[in-house]
Amino acid sequence: MIEPVTTTEAQLDATFAALGDVTRRAILTRLAGGEAALSKLAEPFDMTQTAVTKHVRVLEAAGLVEMRKRGRTRYCRLKAKPLRSATDWLQTYRRFWEDSLAALADKLENRT
Repeated sequence: MIEPVTTTEAQLDATFAALGDVTRRAILTRLAGGEAALSKLAEPFDMTQTAVTKHVRVLEAAGLVEMRKRGRTRYCRLKAKPLRSATDWLQTYRRFWEDSLAALADKLENRT
């Protein structure tokens, strides 16, 4: 029997899918410094503002960004809670990697 996808799993899927693109990661990095107008956010990228908006929409759908309109300007801000969930999930594998690296270090030390 196939287990139904939980909200947490769906959120993780959306988060990792959004993080799978270098432009979206760069947008999040810029937003870590604070809220930014969409036009300012798009400046360093070699693409149209429309293309950047599409990336922001993916981040917004994943719950990583909030976009608000004030007057004629759209502003974006980081919503980091889904990143915390992804970090917590990844943390479960930390012991595996630490143990693997420790075992490798032991083998290398005993080889000489």
